[in-house]
Amino acid sequence: MQEPAGSGRALRRDARANRQRVIEAARQVFATHGVSVTYDDVARQAGVGVGTVYRRFPTKESLLAAALEESLERHAASIEAALHAPTGWDGLVRFLCRAAQLHATDRGVRDVELGAGFDERYLAQIRDRIMPIIRQLVARAHAEGTLRPDVTAEDIPVLLTMISEVAHHSRQVRPETYTRYLRLLIDGLRASPEVGDLGTPTTGTEVDALLRHWLPGLQRRG
Repeated sequence: MQEPAGSGRALRRDARANRQRVIEAARQVFATHGVSVTYDDVARQAGVGVGTVYRRFPTKESLLAAALEESLERHAASIEAALHAPTGWDGLVRFLCRAAQLHATDRGVRDVELGAGFDERYLAQIRDRIMPIIRQLVARAHAEGTLRPDVTAEDIPVLLTMISEVAHHSRQVRPETYTRYLRLLIDGLRASPEVGDLGTPTTGTEVDALLRHWLPGLQRRG
């Protein structure tokens, strides 16, 4: 039996469809423009009113979590797999290449993984899973003598941000340009008796402050 057009079940089905439409639109605009996009941008992409976006996702963090959860989970799992590489150096290189490739193609994932100031618990949990793995890879490579001794885990998010900026600014010219500079960066991380002194290491607090200034953050909401 066909449901009346105004039935509660039909309304619920419409609401679910609108929610999914908003999530798909958010994935697209976050991937292209990063987390600085507004609710108006998402609503325009989804073909719905901005009020619909706010009703489904009252905070930017909740919209980010819904839109990027699948990509972030896959990324976290691939990073965890780097711990099983034959050497710490191999694991670190695998992580850097995987992260750089993802950051180059999905600016939203890049902003969430590297950015500071996200309040949604799920987003914080993703970063809490990733940084300890980086520390383990760095420690293992140091123990092997393959990674220059003055490189710290705190250097890695900054290096990835640099590479992703090359990727996003060269996308319209030559999308794979960033891979050249990624290779140069990786070679610069190798232990060598001829490397110069990097100076005072960057602290975690300083990295957070740097990324807050560098990345767009969540200041723009509407």
